[in-house]
Amino acid sequence: MPSNCPLCESTAIDGYAHDRSRIYFRCDECSLIFADPASRLNRTEEKAVYDQHKNNPDDPEYRQFLSRLAEPLKERLGKRKLHGLDFGSGPGPTLTVMLEESGYRMSLYDPFYASDTSVLDRQYDFVTCTEAIEHFNAPAREWRLLLELVKPGGLLAIMTRLTDETDDFTQWHYKNDPSHVSFFSRETFYYLAKRDCLQCELIGSDVVLLTK
Repeated sequence: MPSNCPLCESTAIDGYAHDRSRIYFRCDECSLIFADPASRLNRTEEKAVYDQHKNNPDDPEYRQFLSRLAEPLKERLGKRKLHGLDFGSGPGPTLTVMLEESGYRMSLYDPFYASDTSVLDRQYDFVTCTEAIEHFNAPAREWRLLLELVKPGGLLAIMTRLTDETDDFTQWHYKNDPSHVSFFSRETFYYLAKRDCLQCELIGSDVVLLTK
């Protein structure tokens, strides 16, 4: 049993579920569900999973998928000349291209594919994190970094599947990716928003917009 929650660091955690590969725990404080740290992939294994992702800016279906976040984000940003960071941009940073096409200036960071940490030394008008937060092994540290990267009044836009969408976690396909280790719910984001003085807006089953 882990000693505390990797997100809020509460000691109020319980065994939650298990499958053939892993054991999962749930935090009673922030409602995060997380995989047993002992089952995490090493860095080489993790990158091998990401290398299989076929993220291509020329793929219209992938663009349509990302538009679930891009469109509501652009509605809130307006036509201003803003600078954003795509955090966890992956092997084919398509969202970056889409937002640049809409007139925004973009930087990107990914620990495997765009590892220039100098982009983490400033703040941005908005930060996007699409299909990445579920990979965070140390979500408390990485969440603090995300907030530090956003200017006061700026937006943090997240896309991740929420645990609320399944009635049976043991049968939920999203947890079967071995690189997915942290699973968020609406309650988790409401908890973080209240704790960190953020305005929280949830759109559909997988988009979260947070105003700092």
